[in-house]
Amino acid sequence: MEIGVFIPIGNNGWLISTASPQYQPSFALNKAIIQKAESYDLDFALSMIKLRGFGGKTEFWDHNLESFTLMAGLAAVTTKIKLFASSAILTLPPALVARMATTIDSIAPGRFGVNIVTGWQEAEYSQMNIWPGNAYFGYRYDYATEYVQVMKDLWANGVSNFKGKHFTMTDCKMSPKPSGDIKIVAAGQSGRGLEFASQYADFNFAMGSGINTPTNIKEGNERLVEASEKAGRDCGAYVLFMVIAEETDGAAEAKWKEYRDGADVDALAWMADQGSKDTKADSNATVKTINLPEGAVNLNMGTLVGSYAKVAGMLDEIAEIPGTKGIMLTFDDFLIGMDKFGENIQPLMKCRAHIGAPAAA
Repeated sequence: MEIGVFIPIGNNGWLISTASPQYQPSFALNKAIIQKAESYDLDFALSMIKLRGFGGKTEFWDHNLESFTLMAGLAAVTTKIKLFASSAILTLPPALVARMATTIDSIAPGRFGVNIVTGWQEAEYSQMNIWPGNAYFGYRYDYATEYVQVMKDLWANGVSNFKGKHFTMTDCKMSPKPSGDIKIVAAGQSGRGLEFASQYADFNFAMGSGINTPTNIKEGNERLVEASEKAGRDCGAYVLFMVIAEETDGAAEAKWKEYRDGADVDALAWMADQGSKDTKADSNATVKTINLPEGAVNLNMGTLVGSYAKVAGMLDEIAEIPGTKGIMLTFDDFLIGMDKFGENIQPLMKCRAHIGAPAAA
């Protein structure tokens, strides 16, 4: 089972709370995190792209680095971990992203991939006057399909003459080509999003939900497996969970309660308003899950709260669910959390039995 880390490219990570660790993103912080991840034999790391935050007392995600340039820097200071950068596809032409990906592949051959972000927060794009209107919600995966096809043409052949509704290439050249296959990650949860992922992506994020309910990903995994079988491809699930672990269940639960009690209600209200703009989203779409009241302090991602042994057991449960190819983790405090995982949780996980004991600090 692959384990990865969703590195904090935005301030405060994924907790929308005045009580959680407050910090700014930086190359130094993410370098320290990713080198710890590599030392504990984690398999991959991914950075999101966020162009406007939610405000509030915590200024949640108002401070963000850029994904490709960050991952290029991290590629140069790592040797084996796989790296994924995120492309906000309304902001960058696919031919340019294909070349950017090839450049990072030359820094880290065979270790780089691209996460496709279609976009759900209108304000990120309208601030630059590039939002195509809310009708985009209805065709964004058609747009993404053409986008990815242009990149795949360039990576495979060094040239694209793709002619579509949204992109037209005329003898578009790119050289050199990448050293090998550049993996694509998607995050669609709606029916159309899963269809896109199953046809064009190698991995698709599956969102857990609730507190200590690891099997809540089962239905989403089943839908992805079904779509992949229909497409005749193998698109595996990268499931996303936050880990809040301490030596005892009580200590972890107390910390989680403190974070919940400190919820930044203004930032959460902004998120809810932005999510409501996609009026055609089906019940499985991301915007329909991130705004649910339970767990909203961490964007309603699945959260594992408990002792090291309890969290290890729940991670093993997740690994056993059909369709799961990897588990991507976030932490309340990333540097401390990474050490807790590597030294205390991973050694207890059956699905990570192939990993030896952590090296001495």
